[in-house]
Amino acid sequence: MKKIIIAIDGYSSTGKSTVAKQLADYLDYIYVDSGAMYRAVTLFALQNNYLSKDNFDKESLIKVLPEIQLDFKKENADSKANMFLNGVNVEKEIRTMYVSDFVSPIATLSEVRKKLVAIQHQMGIKKGIVMDGRDIGTVVFPKAELKIFMTADAEVRAMRRFNELKEKDETITYDEILKNVQKRDLMDTTREDSPLIIANDAIEIDNSETNEEDQFHIILQLAKDRVAGRI
Repeated sequence: MKKIIIAIDGYSSTGKSTVAKQLADYLDYIYVDSGAMYRAVTLFALQNNYLSKDNFDKESLIKVLPEIQLDFKKENADSKANMFLNGVNVEKEIRTMYVSDFVSPIATLSEVRKKLVAIQHQMGIKKGIVMDGRDIGTVVFPKAELKIFMTADAEVRAMRRFNELKEKDETITYDEILKNVQKRDLMDTTREDSPLIIANDAIEIDNSETNEEDQFHIILQLAKDRVAGRI
């Protein structure tokens, strides 16, 4: 059966990763979480004191980028692929609000984006992948057969993130998360290198009032139509 590339872009906390994983599982495609890659670089910068609340040593981080090795691996045959940073599973660490607060500055660095886009290009050579992020349909895979752009009200996205972190017992307030969402939206859409924009041929989906199951079936049908050449 013909395989395609599915590019899912959009704002933070719109459920891009959730639906991308669902599609990859259903279609038996490879799922690539580009956001996890940027989060892993952010974690590396924080751990090695290149980045803090008061300082960002961009030049030193750029020099050590060749030392950063990123891989998606499964702990076992039945588990989901996790993000590994230099051989260490950092899936849990990269999902914290601590890391979230620093992702956008890292993502603005052209050198970081160049490194990660090169890795992503290699992943897409054989097609049969679903990748989500901020510039997948515009920069990484501009010729992707199916491009989705996901959006939702900032308040709705903040509440989703709040509920998710609350389940993990993280002490964080809704207001803090809303400010983080709004800050990331601003930085993602205004950065000079690969800003978050909707591709001309992308299908925009506002899921402010759509549940996960309905959203999955809507996008799955679009994917099936593209594979069959119906649209």
